[in-house]
Amino acid sequence: MAEYTYDLLVLGSGPAGEGAAMSAVKAGMKVAMVERPEMVGGNCAHKGTIPSKSLRHAVKQVIRYNTHPLFRAIGEPCWVSYPKVLEAANKVIPQQVDMLTTLYARNRVSVHVGEARFVDAKRVEVELEDGAKEYINANNVLIATGSRPYRPANVDFNHPRIYDSDTILDMQHTPRTMIIYGAGVIGCEYASIFSGLGVKVDLINSREQLLSFLDDEISDALSYHLRDGGVTVRHSEEYESVEADARSVTMHLKSGKSLRTDALLWCNGRAGNTDALNLDAIGLEANHRGQLSVSERYETAVEGVYAAGDVIGWPSLASASFDQGRACARGICGLNVRFVSDAPTGIYTLPEISSVGKTERELTEAKVPYEVGRAFFKNTARAQISGEDVGMLKLLFRIDTLEILGIHCFGAEAAEIIHIGQAIMSQPGEGNSIKFFVKNTFNYPTMAEAYRIAALDGLHRVHRF
Repeated sequence: MAEYTYDLLVLGSGPAGEGAAMSAVKAGMKVAMVERPEMVGGNCAHKGTIPSKSLRHAVKQVIRYNTHPLFRAIGEPCWVSYPKVLEAANKVIPQQVDMLTTLYARNRVSVHVGEARFVDAKRVEVELEDGAKEYINANNVLIATGSRPYRPANVDFNHPRIYDSDTILDMQHTPRTMIIYGAGVIGCEYASIFSGLGVKVDLINSREQLLSFLDDEISDALSYHLRDGGVTVRHSEEYESVEADARSVTMHLKSGKSLRTDALLWCNGRAGNTDALNLDAIGLEANHRGQLSVSERYETAVEGVYAAGDVIGWPSLASASFDQGRACARGICGLNVRFVSDAPTGIYTLPEISSVGKTERELTEAKVPYEVGRAFFKNTARAQISGEDVGMLKLLFRIDTLEILGIHCFGAEAAEIIHIGQAIMSQPGEGNSIKFFVKNTFNYPTMAEAYRIAALDGLHRVHRF
């Protein structure tokens, strides 16, 4: 039986765990990490962000080949199977694992491979692959075990035609039709991916609008482009039961409809990976979705035990998880802590979406006097050159002070473009002004030039030149 002692023990090597481990070790702490076999990088590298975004990129290339006139000189449009596209996407995963393994080794972060469970608040048992056990003592423990797809008990996920957002990455055939149940971020992303491969998709949304946290105009644009790509979006629908046989899956909805399809992809919520941690041993309780509550220092109700990343719920973004882990480690080291509450959204549909700040609806309800500046990508030279002319950049700003209140982008490279506006919006006082984009020169032609166009559009509306 091996025994170890560290200043900080991190459970999980996803973005939150990585951010915390690297921040703590750079501050001089002795750090260790526990991860399951073959899962360095966590679900982000193996089941979520990296494989799904790599899959999206591969599908985007297929669409590009099949729609651009230039490629007709090479040959006719071609059909590519899902397994082939998946094979191309999966090549990124080992690169991520190698990079992270080298990173931890170089910085002397000890990685213990096995399953962790609490003995008490400062002692963790790790069961290795061969059944042997190690015991790790730590002054501080960070739970960064991530999440997994939520699975209702009355849906048979062992059936070969029923998938969730993890198992869909193992599907070895290309269905002709598919139901995606759940129209959140993951559901919308996979709807655009599979429709891009020519699969006929029914997207079932239990709410009245797609991604209602987005600005209404952006949500409407997403809805239009999904439908334009062949996705049937069904709002205000809930499932009642699911039946599956060797040939098909049938979903019975509470509205009385029955939909029959080749495959079902379940994307309705996620659950925190806390059930195997023996939280009872330290008097800590997760909610019904396995998620933990934390303070603004990311400390749980148990002193010295922290949590960050998807396991604490909102916003469940890899980008936010990195910062949460880093902030948590800074707090443990006695430094200032930034509670992450302003992370930009990054939604990798086709086209992609990103936003930060307030929406028009929020500003209207708060009775804030604002105006809008828009730049349509079809009017920018770079978008015309690249053929990425679908989309828009939208700036919301105060009429009186010209302070930027919200930035919303739909289209190519939206998740990249957003950070230019985010940097200006975060400036104090008069530094946050829409006039920045007309007082400074932007490279031409670029997608970023949309900021200048949108700013001029907004300033002309309020007659402030």
